[in-house]
Amino acid sequence: MATSSLRNLDLNLLLTLDALLHERNVTRAAERLGLSQPAVSAALGRLRRHFDDELLDRSGNRYTLTPLAEQLVARTSLAIAGVQRVFDATPDFDPATADREFSLMVSDYAATVLGDHLATLVEREAPGVRLRFVANSPYAVDRAVETLRTVDGIVLPHGFITDFPAVDLYEDTWVCVVAHDNDQVGDELTLDDLARLPWVVTYHLPTAFTPAARQLRMIGVEPDVHIVVDSFLSIPFLIAGTRRVAVLQSRLAERLARVTPIRALPCPWDVVPLKEAFWWHPQHRTDPAHVWLRGMLAEAGRAVDGEGAPRRRSDGGLTDDPTARYSHGR
Repeated sequence: MATSSLRNLDLNLLLTLDALLHERNVTRAAERLGLSQPAVSAALGRLRRHFDDELLDRSGNRYTLTPLAEQLVARTSLAIAGVQRVFDATPDFDPATADREFSLMVSDYAATVLGDHLATLVEREAPGVRLRFVANSPYAVDRAVETLRTVDGIVLPHGFITDFPAVDLYEDTWVCVVAHDNDQVGDELTLDDLARLPWVVTYHLPTAFTPAARQLRMIGVEPDVHIVVDSFLSIPFLIAGTRRVAVLQSRLAERLARVTPIRALPCPWDVVPLKEAFWWHPQHRTDPAHVWLRGMLAEAGRAVDGEGAPRRRSDGGLTDDPTARYSHGR
């Protein structure tokens, strides 16, 4: 049935749809595609008939996306990446001469901590290879079976995806972050502090909030949530100069404390360490290009672990000692 429906479609419409959804303007979409405006207008008409939806609604002198079009933005980008991967497939792979792109779904945390290590390794071994970091989302993770068919893989901690192969990358832990000048918090946080302070939380959905916040609820502390944000990098700017508190990954907190007026403190409960991994679909198991990519990711993960924080305790856990140097200006 799927083959029959696809037979009646011009897959070039996928590129046109992507351009229209991102540009929200027929003229700019035509320029982006290198086509004439009448050709893109005609394609928009075909797309409207296919979806039985306007897709672009005129609002004054501009266009806005319809609710269906909003849903299609992420799906269209992923579909194009999937098609590109199909036609990039080769029986062998020579990184020194390869000219292709890998799509990795990552959070802004993973892009910050792992991204440069991976990009440096790839640039050294495969100067013609490009990396596309696609923003992670709860929608994509909840639909991992579908998502992993359209990207080369997802960088995500253990605990969200099961029943797919993964390459373990590096370990991290969680710390609490507060404003550098928050005089309601001393050198240590208590559970009472966490119960009374206003919180900034990330990905606040039943299956998608930060694991550390989930652990806090399990020991009976309900955060007073004031702000929800789908970004880790924005948290310090929502914390600075306020009474708010949040949890961040230790490695990210260390970087952000160098440039924002925050300080990181050990969590006053036994946090479960975070183990970051690269999850991929079994269809890539014998793909030589993907085998190479997985090797690059594993090496990049070892480079992250080699940075030296967080350190190991004698009992095998991850120590919070490095947070002593995480305050701004030290």
